[in-house]
Amino acid sequence: MSILRSLNTGAAGIAAQSAAIDVVGDNIANVNTIGFKKSRADFQDMLGQSIAGQAAIPGAGAGSRVAHVEQIFSQGALLTTDSQLDVALSGNGFFVVKGNVGGTTGNFYTRNGQFHVANDGSVENTDGLKVQGYLADTTGTITATMGDLTVPSTTMPAFATQNISVQANLNANDPIIPGGFVAATPDTTSNFPTTTAVYDSLGNSHQVSIYYTKTAAGAWDWHAMVDGGDLAGGTAGTPTQIANGTMTFGTDGSLTAATTATSSADFVGATPGQVLNFNFGTGTGAGGTGLDGVTEFGSPDTNTGVSQDGFSAGSVSALRIEQDGTVTGVFTNGQERALGQLAVATFGSEHDLARAGGGLWGETKASGEASMAKAGTGGRGTVAAGSLEASNVDLGKEFVDLIAFQRGFSASSKIISTSDEMYQELVNLKR
Repeated sequence: MSILRSLNTGAAGIAAQSAAIDVVGDNIANVNTIGFKKSRADFQDMLGQSIAGQAAIPGAGAGSRVAHVEQIFSQGALLTTDSQLDVALSGNGFFVVKGNVGGTTGNFYTRNGQFHVANDGSVENTDGLKVQGYLADTTGTITATMGDLTVPSTTMPAFATQNISVQANLNANDPIIPGGFVAATPDTTSNFPTTTAVYDSLGNSHQVSIYYTKTAAGAWDWHAMVDGGDLAGGTAGTPTQIANGTMTFGTDGSLTAATTATSSADFVGATPGQVLNFNFGTGTGAGGTGLDGVTEFGSPDTNTGVSQDGFSAGSVSALRIEQDGTVTGVFTNGQERALGQLAVATFGSEHDLARAGGGLWGETKASGEASMAKAGTGGRGTVAAGSLEASNVDLGKEFVDLIAFQRGFSASSKIISTSDEMYQELVNLKR
């Protein structure tokens, strides 16, 4: 009987609208959840079926149902934060975390980049799951090995200075020093000094002064001096030579050649015989321009730059995350080194991922296995450091949907009440 069918049709409508309101309620409740992705209730009609032995009316349906709740992975707004380990993805993909969720251990996937460093140095999310990425070796080179990203608590060892590069101009009009350079009186027997810090094998810093003494037109001697108190067996306050050599210049002021006669330093307590390689530029005699280091023009003596490759021991003082997900450690000794790189996962069908709670998703047979690579490759999004991705819920649209579903619920209930009145009238025919 069609009256009974209409009762069931109304009940189906109520169930469908109730399920849709559940979806909207979940969206609204998570409007401020970082990395949350809204869902949408997809309705389907139901075909009429045989009821109480009566054939269904040809062409008539039996109401509706929510056939599928679809996840919408549109981009959420990026919110700026003040945490160095807050990260967001701008574009496709998911961060990868590993641990136990609901009794299942393995990889899970998230758009919530609220990470922090645990007391064991591992990078974790707010629930203690380990953030996964490509590991770096001790030199800071990113490898192909996946694992838990960590921030080392150990000290970066010191590195003894090996190379010193100098950029300067020696005045071609400087006078020739009579008698040449005298180590005991370097300031009065040289034309111009350059000073730089160098490091020994223990990471101790030493001031090295390079004195330039003009010996003839276009010819100079150079002498590297340190305080004798810095050297094994030396006398504090007495300048002591650790390296020396010569430089010659062409008539155009370019360096033609630079030589090193000796170079060896026995710093106190450090590895003896430390050799310092002084680079004053590539002379024209060696195929260079003679203009990339020390020159001799008729302008004042000037230091334009001194660099060296040594450093003291240091520990991580700050972190920086690049757009490609590289996690760089900034050390107290001024050095920087890559510590790892965030992995970004994509799926053949991200809409079929299974929600695991806590802003996490797990892969399913329908979603396909995770394809992991570095950010910015293979269609993956880039990493925005110091940012978090807000929920993609549009509160205005959710309220509109809520009104529509509430009206649908009320209308379905009217079908039931109207059918009930008709059925009552039918029963009353017997009286």
